Amino acid sequence: MHKTKIDPFTLEIVKDSLTAVGEEMFYTLGRTSMSPIIYEVLDYATGLTDAKGDLLTQGNGVAGFIGMLSFMVKETLKKFQDDLKPGDIIIINDSYNGGGSHLSDVGLVMPIFYKEELVAFSANKAHWTEVGGKDPGSFTNDATEIYQEGLQFPCVKLFEKGNLNQALVDIIQANVRLPELSLGDMWAQIASLRIGEKRFLELCGKYGKEIVLQTTKYLLNQGEVISRNVIQSLPNGEYYAEDYIDSDGLGNGPFKVQVKVTITEDEFVCDFRGSHPQVPGPINCSYTTLVSDVRTVFLAITSDDQHINDGVFRPLEIITDPGSIFSCERPAPMSVYWESGSMGGDLVWKALAPAIPSKLPAGHFLSVCAVTLSGIHPDTKDPFLIVEPSLGGWGAGNDQDGARGQFCIGDGETYNVPVEIAEARYGVMVDEYSLNADGEGAGEFIGGAGVIRSYQALTDGQFATVTFGRHQYVPWGLNEGKDGSPNQFYVIKKNGEVDGPYGVYARYPLNKGDVLKLVTGSGGGYGHPFARPITKVVEDVNNEYITVHQAKEVFGVILDEETYDLIGLSSVRKEWEENVEMGI
Repeated sequence: MHKTKIDPFTLEIVKDSLTAVGEEMFYTLGRTSMSPIIYEVLDYATGLTDAKGDLLTQGNGVAGFIGMLSFMVKETLKKFQDDLKPGDIIIINDSYNGGGSHLSDVGLVMPIFYKEELVAFSANKAHWTEVGGKDPGSFTNDATEIYQEGLQFPCVKLFEKGNLNQALVDIIQANVRLPELSLGDMWAQIASLRIGEKRFLELCGKYGKEIVLQTTKYLLNQGEVISRNVIQSLPNGEYYAEDYIDSDGLGNGPFKVQVKVTITEDEFVCDFRGSHPQVPGPINCSYTTLVSDVRTVFLAITSDDQHINDGVFRPLEIITDPGSIFSCERPAPMSVYWESGSMGGDLVWKALAPAIPSKLPAGHFLSVCAVTLSGIHPDTKDPFLIVEPSLGGWGAGNDQDGARGQFCIGDGETYNVPVEIAEARYGVMVDEYSLNADGEGAGEFIGGAGVIRSYQALTDGQFATVTFGRHQYVPWGLNEGKDGSPNQFYVIKKNGEVDGPYGVYARYPLNKGDVLKLVTGSGGGYGHPFARPITKVVEDVNNEYITVHQAKEVFGVILDEETYDLIGLSSVRKEWEENVEMGI
């Protein structure tokens, strides 16, 4: 077959145009959605794949969705094969196949045809505020089977040849609590798909189909070359890590998980076999989720830019046991799947951080720390539903302190609901939003602080479902750095009684005046605390990251309790410094 020769300038223009298409799809979805979880938090992903389902470009958003789009498309190809037509749109949220996470993350796939030839796919995945199920917000931490978690869309046609499947829309409307939000988000996703289709066809019309398709192949091959070159620079060997997932939400646990990472000249293999089998509660994840979370860490190691495609991941192999907590089987519940999925990525991170500290810092708060809070708005008397992740502390690196008040690695480039939006739309008042400066994660470089966010209920009969992993097993320190602190929450009753701390709780009842206090942990520290410069410790005290007592007991720096002036060093720190000077 004759191939059209592409000059390097055209190739770069088409390549960057494909990236721009993914970005335009991303902004289109965000700007036309109905739910704050999408337009404020950015809990979604958009992108293009080639005709085989290999990812070409993906807009920023939830890092945990990296790879899920291509799995969705490949499931579509597997099911429909030659039965795809222009104007078709497929809907899929199957947790076990085709890019599955939890049922709340609904995917849409649209084949793109150029002159009757299938040339690409436009795809997106977004968190709907509601997909039905036994609890408001659909995902809950005490589900015992998938059927309690909402509607399942097993890769079916929402549109066929451009005609809407109205019966399916009617089913959605009858089964979700907030249909105007869910269906509004569905139409936003459809708009995004159509923008992807339009822009891809414009490229084919402008530069020619052959040039565009050759560029997609070049993109994938270039991604592979870049990854393999970086892998060759990594220290070869086998690396191990193990950890524990606190609980499954039903009182079972903890659950041991483990990984062996093998790096050769041209392969990067992550073997999770031997980790705990799937559990009764909804912390299980699909193999797709495990792949996506490991890919996030793999990108942190191998890629210095934002360009993502499936070629980048060709050297990566991920192995786990079927029916495990990392690759569960029907009808296992998966509402809070991120607790295991994120842990999978964190295990690879933990195994390799000592070997490549320039790329991987100490452990972070890890959990999405999700909150769903439902009730009646005091003014409108309408039902409201908060669905949001929480910020927390990241671990320190070998040359910098950990980041404060950031989302976990699985959430990626997302945001929280602003205080002004929360108070205007929901039946709550935000009493506090501050850093959780608990001083944990000490080291030469200190772990970043988590946050405190307190919601005061303004009506009776509200319910909070909170899933805070890493409540028992805290973020790990590195190279003698101290561990971070746990994620936890309290309820401060109107009468002053304090209940907690908790890590996981389903439907905690709140009445008017009660306060839900959410506290996320600090990241792990890097290096021995006594190696932290005195000036930095004084600065930390002045910034209220640590107390005068912690400065003395943890860092060996003695300060005046009122003026924070330096008094001297503790005898323990002096001895440590002397031993370092002598090489002991």
